[in-house]
Amino acid sequence: MTRILVAEDDDGVRLFLRDALAREHEVVLALDGAHALKIIAECAHSFDVVLTDLRMPGASGLEVLTATRLRFPETPVIVLTAFGDVPNAVEAMRKGAFDYLQKPLESLAILRERVRAAILSSEQAVPRVFPGPSKGRKPTGDRQEEIALTYGAPSMLPVVSALRKVASTSATVLLHGESGTGKDIAAQFIHRNSSRESSQFVAINCASLAESLLESELFGHEKGAFTGAVATRKGRIEQAHGGTFFLDEVGELSPATQAKLLRVIETKAFERLGSGRTLTVDVRWISATHRDLRTLVAEGRFREDLYHRLAVFPIALPPLRDRREDLLPLARHLLGPSFSLTKDAEQALLAAPFPGNIRELRNLLERAKILADGPHLSALTLGLVGDGRPVAPERLPSPGADDELLPLEALERQQISKVLQAVGGNRKAAAAHLGIGLRTLYEKLKRYALS
Repeated sequence: MTRILVAEDDDGVRLFLRDALAREHEVVLALDGAHALKIIAECAHSFDVVLTDLRMPGASGLEVLTATRLRFPETPVIVLTAFGDVPNAVEAMRKGAFDYLQKPLESLAILRERVRAAILSSEQAVPRVFPGPSKGRKPTGDRQEEIALTYGAPSMLPVVSALRKVASTSATVLLHGESGTGKDIAAQFIHRNSSRESSQFVAINCASLAESLLESELFGHEKGAFTGAVATRKGRIEQAHGGTFFLDEVGELSPATQAKLLRVIETKAFERLGSGRTLTVDVRWISATHRDLRTLVAEGRFREDLYHRLAVFPIALPPLRDRREDLLPLARHLLGPSFSLTKDAEQALLAAPFPGNIRELRNLLERAKILADGPHLSALTLGLVGDGRPVAPERLPSPGADDELLPLEALERQQISKVLQAVGGNRKAAAAHLGIGLRTLYEKLKRYALS
């Protein structure tokens, strides 16, 4: 039977937590922070979960967290906090807490769900990964917001296991899955858990640039190599020397670029555009695609030899609809401590199909935060009805002062315009902030007549 340590100085809350969890777990009670530290120090066996209040006499929840991580590093800790103390809960998350819950608790179901997720993550050795910006990538707004690799969804357990195993090798990895499933996050995880972690992580999206520009980005160019080449420039592959190079949307490469890339992978040699000097490079290759490369090979649109070079270790990332256990914790994380979801919003999110996966979820929540009149987001604010279908445009709440009801396209146009203004018109930065490709942004600018 799993064992849970509950540290709470309020008698009523402590007994409530015990009664809520005792049917499924053995519950050990600590009367305050000092008592919790004593139990942790004297306990011969680790707990499966530690559930601790943040503010207690004798010792704080942060001290309990620190003591737990020192004595039992693999034990997940969930902190309890009052509404006004959320910043300290966020600090606890930065220091290694698995999750936090606000008091008063919304429901027993949520408490049990979080505890089960914590236990599952511990049993399967699933890391709660928060890959911030790597050394080869500049922060780009919300794209660098910390995103958990998983909160314990069963469909993600073999994925995380595969990522951890391949990270310690030098194998070339192909990540495939639908758009928005977090392939870039998985690539960063591999890099951060590899022997190249202290070197550069450099990424390029093969679908975001025209072929002529893409070759220059990949291989670099010499001064005068083409009109506008006013100085010699290192390519992304050269910048990644000693580290990891991530080719996102590799299925979009042209046949000519595929041939040049194959040569680099096979020989580790290439030339900058306009140069006859051969350069050598040492990088670890990770690629990603939402396309079925085997189908493209059969159709003659992707080189078979390049496919086999890239797919030494393929990993499929499941869509969000197949990892529903992650959906609500991920949504809460993306919302941050200033917003919460009502019960009807949670039900609508769980029912929504999310064909755009995590990217669609992020954009939906971002729009809802703009529309919200307060910290509690309802299904209507999310633009959803109870069964997860979109709300009819005329029923959407308005962000305007005159309560004008805007259709979804008008809201999207408004958000794109707002982001463009915030980044000074830099379209590449705007696309990254919005979570869409540069080509998609250009299409939307044209559709909405935005300059």
